[in-house]
This record gives sequence, structure tokens and C-alpha cells, in this order.
Amino acid sequence: MDAIFINHTNHRSEQWSIEQRAAAERFGRIVDLPFPDIHPDWGEVEIAGMAVGTAARIVAMKPEAVLCQGEFTYTSLLVHLLRLSHITVLAASSERRVKEWQDEAGRTKRESTFCFVRFRPYI
Repeated sequence: MDAIFINHTNHRSEQWSIEQRAAAERFGRIVDLPFPDIHPDWGEVEIAGMAVGTAARIVAMKPEAVLCQGEFTYTSLLVHLLRLSHITVLAASSERRVKEWQDEAGRTKRESTFCFVRFRPYI
């Protein structure tokens, strides 16, 4: 069984920069596990059920590391559960570069570009 790196975010790995892909591949083959849609009306029971189910699925895959970023309450519980199983859980650390200008009508426009820097482990 080959080593895997699970991408559990809203951003498929095929959209990543060359640098981010290379950093992930140091852990193993990248496997995208799409982040679930967390309904804003859900309470703690629904969130916990989703997190527990996803944690069991991830633990069974025996990853070297998991990139986990998304809705905060689900992510918080899932990170906790994965760390209890001694799985390395990471967040992507990026530099935000902002360009700001005014268009012909005088409206301020802003464009943000996020440049991957490194993975940072949850502590």
C-alpha cells in the first residue's frame, strides 16, 4: 500500500500550484476527499455525526497526512479526532498578495492572489 496525502478541502488538488503539489507529494500520493457541504442550520449533532463518520473513513485509509480546512466547527472536531488517532493534520499557509486599483467609473477594485508557502501542522 502506497503512502497517501489526503486533501480534505473545498479546493481540488489539480488546482494547486506546482509548489503546493510538490509539498504534498513529499507525504505521498495526493487523494482528494471533497469537503462536505455543511448546512448553516445544522446543529452540533449533525456536525458531530459528519465529523465522526469522516474521521472513521480517513483513519481507515491510513494517510501519512491530511490537509483539512473548511467550515470551522466541523474542521475543529475532525482535526481533534484525527489527532487522537495519531494522524498528522495540516493547514495550508499562504501569502495573500493584493492588487488594488480604480476602474473607469472610479470604483475601487481589489484582486487577491494566494501564494502557497508551506503546510503547517495543527497543534
